[in-house]
Amino acid sequence: MSLPTLPSDIAAVVEELVATRRDLHAHPELGFAETRTAAIVAGRLKSLGLEPRTGVGGTGVTALLEGSAGRGPTILLRADMDALPVTESADVPFRSQTPGVMHACGHDAHTAILLAAADVLMGRRERLKGRLKLCFQPAEEMVGGAERMIADGVLDDPPVDMAFGLHVWSGLDTGQASVGAGPIMASADWFTITVHGRGGHAAVPEATVDPVLTAAHIIVAAQGIVSRNVSPTQPAVLSITQVHGGEAPNVTPETVVLGGTVRAFDPRVRALMRRRLEEIATHTAQAHGARAEVEYREGCPPAVNDAAAAALVSEACSSVLGADQVSVWAPQTVGEDFACFLERVPGCFYFLGMRDETAGSVWPHHHPRFTVDERALPLGVATFVALAERVLG
Repeated sequence: MSLPTLPSDIAAVVEELVATRRDLHAHPELGFAETRTAAIVAGRLKSLGLEPRTGVGGTGVTALLEGSAGRGPTILLRADMDALPVTESADVPFRSQTPGVMHACGHDAHTAILLAAADVLMGRRERLKGRLKLCFQPAEEMVGGAERMIADGVLDDPPVDMAFGLHVWSGLDTGQASVGAGPIMASADWFTITVHGRGGHAAVPEATVDPVLTAAHIIVAAQGIVSRNVSPTQPAVLSITQVHGGEAPNVTPETVVLGGTVRAFDPRVRALMRRRLEEIATHTAQAHGARAEVEYREGCPPAVNDAAAAALVSEACSSVLGADQVSVWAPQTVGEDFACFLERVPGCFYFLGMRDETAGSVWPHHHPRFTVDERALPLGVATFVALAERVLG
């Protein structure tokens, strides 16, 4: 498909936009360690005449862009900055120079897009009524950066009225976008179950309390939570992804450790699944003469888009890409800690296509060969700019 023609001020920043993304891609940093990235962001914001605040929530950076057309609301635009503990195998000249760390999800693109959008919007300040708070967030992948920035006052002084974020998405072709209202992404929780038995000789099972057998029964029983405790009208996921125990074939171990994740779109379903998992683990272990300890960590809540904010985003994306290129988002059970912003203020998180099968950018997020079609980058800038002008115009 042919991509839309960009306004001249957006076309003028494309070279620097791509160069910034490639530089960030070559030097990825994990959550709460984005010191180089934050320094680049702060330096760029200063060069635009803004006054960045650094160290927000750890390594986050914010800046306030004031419109000059009068009073109006304050909106937040967010980009995440962290990379993943993945070893890159993509064949690109700007591949990661940090062993075992890679921008395998597109956060380098998000940071570069928001910096370029700030550049363009500084040149259009006379059109804006209100304020634009630029938010460069650490540690999205660790699910903690948003909460720490909120605790550090990112939504205050001045108070944020609406919050927006985008994510490049490998499930959409370049030139497309997808926007949804209501729940769009699930909560993301993690758990560890430690089953304590009594070890001994595997040939004398009557003298042991087998934590391996007990763990197996817990795994099977836990799979009934979604199918038998959660309404079939409510999407939910419980996956046990780790089983650790034992060192020798003739020794019954003392303990077995299970790990996994729980996902839900409704807070009540989320709470139900936690309660049932704890009950099943505890009582199943007790029935086998063993003991189970459950460590449950709540991550990000469900991401719920405000309907009015989603309509604004859909209009902005349609104005840039064409209405026929903007689809309605189907909820996904992956998590996203932008949900923490959406819990506090109305807003919308939307998805920008970056897949080009002819160029080989078809690998999924978090894959060692994940790549971004860089033609999508200025389209992300254009949608951010169009959105800001719609809300603050």
